[in-house]
Amino acid sequence: MLDRLEDLLIRYEEIMGELNEPAVANDQERFRMLMKEQSDLSPIVEKYKEYKKCRQDIEDSLALLEEENDEEMRELAKEEWNDAKKRLSELEHEIKILLLPKDPNDEKNVIVEIRAGAGGDEAALFAAEMYRVYVRFGERNRWKVETMSMDEIGIGGMKSVSFMISGQGAYSKLKYESGVHRVQRVPETESGGRIHTSTITVAIMPEVEDVDIEIDMNDCKFDVFRASGNGGQCVNTTDSAVRLTHIPTGIVISCQDEKSQLKNKDKALKVLRAKLYELEQEKQHDAEAQLRRSQVGTGDRSEKIRTYNFPQGRVTDHRIKLTLHKLDAVMDGELFEMIDSLIAADQARKLSRLEEKGL
Repeated sequence: MLDRLEDLLIRYEEIMGELNEPAVANDQERFRMLMKEQSDLSPIVEKYKEYKKCRQDIEDSLALLEEENDEEMRELAKEEWNDAKKRLSELEHEIKILLLPKDPNDEKNVIVEIRAGAGGDEAALFAAEMYRVYVRFGERNRWKVETMSMDEIGIGGMKSVSFMISGQGAYSKLKYESGVHRVQRVPETESGGRIHTSTITVAIMPEVEDVDIEIDMNDCKFDVFRASGNGGQCVNTTDSAVRLTHIPTGIVISCQDEKSQLKNKDKALKVLRAKLYELEQEKQHDAEAQLRRSQVGTGDRSEKIRTYNFPQGRVTDHRIKLTLHKLDAVMDGELFEMIDSLIAADQARKLSRLEEKGL
């Protein structure tokens, strides 16, 4: 590990030198790539520098203990030695986490798709509530949330909704939300006061660039129709809504949020790219089934991941067996503790696998 860290430190210093060269500053593409690499290496290099200083502090404290006869100075040196040893152990763990292979999608924007599952109207109502949860979470992170399509029912619920969340690290946090979300509560329409169980599915897909997934436009069929629902003056007056059918896969995407047919078409293609990319990822996941079973779930939308129990005011994530008695806060977009715990559990499992391999 130390050899690798030394190599990264050398590379970091090389990058800093290149960034100061006029020729690099004039080459915008080269400059952008170096800045990205510098940004990725910076946290590791900073931790490694602190690690080296800690090791030096330990050596200095030991030397002082051997040379010093004054008891008060010896106690001070012993205290500094203990503090440095403790911090060194913490830094080793932090550096190992920073050196874990990164998901190439982590910095990407995401397309979120929520669908009502079992439970009829109650499932549709919960789908609408979870849509608001992610919108609030996006706002708390200062991300941009852009609705792409929505299929509403008359009582305020949603059969389905898809939207894009744009912001740094959006996928790295939201990828753990993919799967089946279960709600247990007494519906407002239930006169007997019985608790019902309903489900929704959430799919989190990274936004995919044209270069990642190529779409043959001959495989795409576009239909236009008039938008419905609450949308302002242009709704029901122009054929601005777009329905995209991808013939080879049978995927159908409808977008009607924009007043412009062209913009709705562009959004539909973005969703299609994300779905085709997800299909490719699923094929790879199936080929790595054993590895996937050993990870914190981050992609299988058939996996029941979480239960929201309203009578008891708790939310439980079944993958890491974490229960929080703060359902009201979670439903207001306070997902930080849940997601941080999932990230920590995922990192711990990855570290464990590396240690098993002797890496």
